[in-house]
Amino acid sequence: MASIRSPQQLGDALRAARKQLGLTQPQLALAAGVGVRFIVDLEAGKPTLRLENVLRVIDALGGEIQLSGLPSVVAGDGREGGNHGT
Repeated sequence: MASIRSPQQLGDALRAARKQLGLTQPQLALAAGVGVRFIVDLEAGKPTLRLENVLRVIDALGGEIQLSGLPSVVAGDGREGGNHGT
């Protein structure tokens, strides 16, 4: 499992995964339902991309995001919604 701490590291990891799977940027864009420009920006480490689309690309590559070092959240424990920091 790769440890990702910057947009550039994420872009590098996703580019490597795409190439390992033998996909072109247009093929990955089509599989993920995003534009080719999005894939180019993601692989370049652009820090302001839409998270929903990043997750779609990760899913299209067969990956998933796992968070470590954070407290576990049990589904339905009431922490959802807009009470950030309260």
